[in-house]
Amino acid sequence: MFRISALAKGLIASFLVAFAMVPTAAFAQETFVAVGDSGDTAWILVSSALVLMMTLPGLALFYGGLVRARNFLSVALQVAAVAGVASVLWIVVGYTFAFGETTGGWIGDGSKWMLIGLEPLRDGLTIPESTFSLFQMTFAAITPALMVGAWVDRARFSWVVVFCAIWGLLVYAPVAHWIWGGGWLADLGVLDFAGGLVVHTTAGVSALVVALLLGKRQGFPSSRLLPHAPGITMLGAMFLWVGWFGFNGGSALTATDDASAAIINTHVAAASAALIWILIERIKFGKPTTIGFATGAIAGLATITPAAGFVSPGAAILFGLVAGAVCYGAIELVKNRLAIDDSLDVFAVHGVGGMLGTMLLAIFISIDFGGTGLAEGMTIGGMFGAQAFGLVVVAVYSAILTAVIALAVSLFLPMRVSEDEEQEGLDTSSHGERSWHFD
Repeated sequence: MFRISALAKGLIASFLVAFAMVPTAAFAQETFVAVGDSGDTAWILVSSALVLMMTLPGLALFYGGLVRARNFLSVALQVAAVAGVASVLWIVVGYTFAFGETTGGWIGDGSKWMLIGLEPLRDGLTIPESTFSLFQMTFAAITPALMVGAWVDRARFSWVVVFCAIWGLLVYAPVAHWIWGGGWLADLGVLDFAGGLVVHTTAGVSALVVALLLGKRQGFPSSRLLPHAPGITMLGAMFLWVGWFGFNGGSALTATDDASAAIINTHVAAASAALIWILIERIKFGKPTTIGFATGAIAGLATITPAAGFVSPGAAILFGLVAGAVCYGAIELVKNRLAIDDSLDVFAVHGVGGMLGTMLLAIFISIDFGGTGLAEGMTIGGMFGAQAFGLVVVAVYSAILTAVIALAVSLFLPMRVSEDEEQEGLDTSSHGERSWHFD
C-alpha cells in the first residue's frame, strides 16, 4: 500500500486549511465593503481636521489680526476656550441632543450621552457613527467661536465661556436637530447643506444680539479702531478658505462626486466674492485692501455653505458676486447707519451671508439652473417658502434664546470688563496673559 510520509501529510493538511479559508476571507471582505467604506471614512476624518483647522488657528488668526494689538491674546484665548468647552460638552450631551433619536422632531433623546451606544455605522451612511460624531463636533466647536468677533475688546472672559457653553446646548444643538437630525424643519423640506442656517444664521443673529446687549466699545464710532495686523488676518482667511473644503466637502459625508462638486463651488464662490469686494473698494476708495479681500472671501464662503452640494459652479460664482456686494452693504448698514458695534462684522458677513445663501438655494437648486433638482412635488415657490420659514424660525429662536442666556449668565458673571481694563487692553488684564485667574 502507498504510504504518505509525515512531512507530506503536514503539507497537505496546511494546504487544505489555507484553501478552506479563502472563501471565508473573501466573504469577510465583501461584507465589510457592503456595510462600510474606508475611503468615505478617511475623507470625513480628514475633513474633521480641516474644520478644526478653521477654528485653530484660522479663526484665531483672522480675528486676532483685526483687533488692536493689546487685545490679540485675549481673542485667541477666547476662540480656543470656546472651542474647547463646546467640544467637551458635545461629547457629554451635545451629540445626543442634536443627533439622538428624535423626540417629536424637537430634540434628540439622551440615550447616547458620553457617546455610549454608538453604532458601527451611522444610519443611512457608510461611515462609523464615531466618525460622524467627530465631524459634527468640529461644527459645534466653530459655531460659538464665530461669535467671539462680535464682542472683542470688551467682553469678560468668564462670561464668554459660560455663555457659549450654554448657548451650544440650548441654541446650536436643537437647531442642528431640527434640520440635520431628522427634526421638524427637515420634515417641512428645509435644506441646509453645510450650515447656512445651523451655523451662520444662529451665530450671526446671536452675535448681533450680544453686541447690542454689551454696548459699544470705547471710542466707537467716533474714533477709528483699526486692525493692528492685516497680514495676520489675511493668513487666517487663507486657513479658513482651505479648511472650508472640509467644512463643505465633508458635509457630503462621502468621498464622491458630491464632495468634489461642493469643494469646487466653495472655492469659486470665495474667489468671486473676494474679487468683487476689492473691486468695490477700488471704486470707492481708490485702492483694494488685504482686509477687504479676506472679508470678501469669508462672505462668499458663508453664502455658498447652505447650497454647496446643491447648485452648479456657475451658480456658485453668482452666489459669490452677490455675497460680496450684499455683505459689503450690510457692514455699511450695521456699523455706519445703525451704529451697532458688531466689532468684527459677524452678523453682516456670517449671518447675512448664511441667510442670503439659504434663500438663493431655493432658486438655484432647480435643474433649470443646473442644480441637483427639487424634491418630488416641490416647486421653486414652495421651496422658497420653506427656506424663508426655516430662516425666520431659526433667526427668531436664536435671538430670543441668546438674549435670555446672556442676561441670565450676567446675573452671576458680569458681561463686560471695567473701563480701565478695556482701556488698558485685555491682554494685560486678568483676561489675557493672567487668564488662569479666570476673572
